[in-house]
Amino acid sequence: MLRIDQLKLKMNEPVSALPSKIAKALRMKDLKITEWKVVRESVDARKKPDIRFNYTVDFTAADEKRLLEKASKIRGVSLKLAPDRDYHIHTINGDLPEEQRPVIAGLGPCGLFAALILAEAGARPIVLERGRSVEQRTADVEHFWETGELDPSSNVQFGEGGAGTFSDGKLTTGIKDPRIAKVNDEFIQAGADPSIAYSHLPHIGTDVLREVVKNIREKIISLGGEVRFESQLTGLIRENDRLAGIEIKDSGSGTTSRMACRQLILAPGNSARDTFEMLHDSGIKLEPKPFSVGVRIEHPQVLVDESQYGVERNDSEGRLSAAAYKLSHHCEDGRGVYTFCMCPGGYVVASSSEPGGVVTNGMSYRARDGKNANSALLVGISPEDYGGSPEDPLAGVRFQRQLERRAFEIGGENYRAPAERLETFISDAASPERVPFSGSPEELSVEPTYRPGVTWKRVSDVLPDFVTDAMREAIPVMAGKLKGFDLGQAVMTAVETRSSSPVRIMRDETGQSVSLQGLYPGGEGAGYAGGIMSAAVDGIRLAEHILAAVGVPK
Repeated sequence: MLRIDQLKLKMNEPVSALPSKIAKALRMKDLKITEWKVVRESVDARKKPDIRFNYTVDFTAADEKRLLEKASKIRGVSLKLAPDRDYHIHTINGDLPEEQRPVIAGLGPCGLFAALILAEAGARPIVLERGRSVEQRTADVEHFWETGELDPSSNVQFGEGGAGTFSDGKLTTGIKDPRIAKVNDEFIQAGADPSIAYSHLPHIGTDVLREVVKNIREKIISLGGEVRFESQLTGLIRENDRLAGIEIKDSGSGTTSRMACRQLILAPGNSARDTFEMLHDSGIKLEPKPFSVGVRIEHPQVLVDESQYGVERNDSEGRLSAAAYKLSHHCEDGRGVYTFCMCPGGYVVASSSEPGGVVTNGMSYRARDGKNANSALLVGISPEDYGGSPEDPLAGVRFQRQLERRAFEIGGENYRAPAERLETFISDAASPERVPFSGSPEELSVEPTYRPGVTWKRVSDVLPDFVTDAMREAIPVMAGKLKGFDLGQAVMTAVETRSSSPVRIMRDETGQSVSLQGLYPGGEGAGYAGGIMSAAVDGIRLAEHILAAVGVPK
């Protein structure tokens, strides 16, 4: 199979035209292509409003060696052998003894894919998840959004699928790893749209992701794995410097039991603060790390579309999705401000996991057809900002809690979030009339989407001055990159604190904790990932480490 890059289609040219584009690029009108598939699709909007799509395509044809030779003589044509994308795994001979079955704590992306790989290898993993199944969890989350009644064990942060289940299912990542293809393949087999394998901004959508996660869980069980919900890891049992067992709390009954365990993948998610405290008390080495805090900012989606595409979306082929953006600014004092987890056509939602704290997050459904676009607007902070040190690695957790509790109090102590119009946050912000935008006045009006609702308060009363000062410096600069970003009617909702973990659980080159053999920390919560895809890849990597430890070749 061969791979060709830089094939272009106009806005309404069908994808089915790609084989003829290949033939034209290779100057062979009679080229017989027997099989082809899109590997990469991206949007080129540099010459607005003349939108083009760029493609990388793998295809099969007769006499591929001759085609490679011919293409090498054609200027501007990139043709090469397609790489092998298949993920190969060896299986365990026979069954592992019961006490050697690997255990995974946490069923977010890291734990989910670690469990899947171990199950496919025949290791019969046991998965512990402190929250509930995605079906039950969805009902709990909806109840919280409607009533403001929080269940600390089942919410946007805790439960099957992890926090990403109630986001957008974005699979964008900065890593380059062959395991990404395996993650995409499993998501597609479980019900995700095949476009995630080639889109430059892949996303599953929170509505689809819930079913996808359930289907992967059922596959793990069908392969001999076991999933135990409402089972929280609460303690580690040592024999010298080796893991010998774990303590587990049943969330329903409140009872605690012990289990023999020699190999534990710890994938807690970045909100498992009680787990971090347990690890610290158990002598597991943690270190404070930089993270970010800020707000969610909402604009009309049509404003973002017009700024990015220069035209309304009227793509008859349905490939031109709601526009996204990614902005950043380096402040004069060296502090970074950036947008993160941008949700086109999405909603801002309550993501609290502890009583008495307000946390915001963004969410989109597969269709991305909501009226507003939203994104986290974040300011980077370092351990020096919050007093973190090797002796006090949990200082960042306390800093997060402080902001979340302040937002809860200012919002009215009912999980409604403090929100503010951008024009009042920045006194000299552009008024709606001055923003270069062709939409109607109704389209300029931004109604907050936050569930369970907002209270109009000053965002600067929630966040430290160094954060709000950095945002005030950055927003006008960002508006120079995205027209209308400084729209006066834009809504800022506080507070966003959970974009990444404030701690890192230290591990060595074998994936094990530097403090305890047999403990494999991973994913976002452990400080080794930054999104669904990188967390899933890290889970696969840890599963491979465990298989190597029991003698399974790579």
